[in-house]
Amino acid sequence: MIRRFPALVALTAVSALSACATQIEEKISENYDPVYPVEMPASSDALATGGIYTASSAGLFASDRRAARVGDILTVQFTEKFAASKSQSASGARSSDYEIDLPNVLTGGFDDGRLTNSTDQAFNGRGAAQQSNSLTGLMSVSVVRELPGGVLEIMGQKRLTLNNGKEYVRLTGVVRPEDIGPDNIVRSDRIAHADIQYVGAGDTADTAKPGWLRRGLNVISPL
Repeated sequence: MIRRFPALVALTAVSALSACATQIEEKISENYDPVYPVEMPASSDALATGGIYTASSAGLFASDRRAARVGDILTVQFTEKFAASKSQSASGARSSDYEIDLPNVLTGGFDDGRLTNSTDQAFNGRGAAQQSNSLTGLMSVSVVRELPGGVLEIMGQKRLTLNNGKEYVRLTGVVRPEDIGPDNIVRSDRIAHADIQYVGAGDTADTAKPGWLRRGLNVISPL
């Protein structure tokens, strides 16, 4: 009787590895679950008085709808654009020669013309690196914590489900209330400790990566 268990185990392992990226991204997505505001009991400050200022409003005026508390929604405008280039070159040259001329009385008639030597070395190296990336668009996130001093910690995720995979846009960071515009939008370059991720998972993303076997061989390959 021929045992087929090893082949079955190998097939199961390959299937698990192929779906590993999607499972990892889905697990990470659990950290970006929405945070909803806690309902506070109504107070006398919340009653309509006809004034343009209320003590319970987020901003100076009652009509100010900028995010200020845990659970509030804030829109982030991505304005990321970076370009970097670096070049380096080095060259060197070295040469030497010497000749020994000994008296015949010391050499016993030996032709000391052979006692000569010369070396000539040269080195020329050059390296260059250039990188450019850009990210634009809008994304809404939530205020998850209010830090001392009124600074707001924000976090959010946008998940796009495509035909053969998923795309994830994730953002965490810290925002000053004064950097939030009157339209409740903050620029991404105003976010401190920003962690912006744009990753993909599924068949579409896997086609742009080498297979798991090739990646493993690259790790152990000495070449």
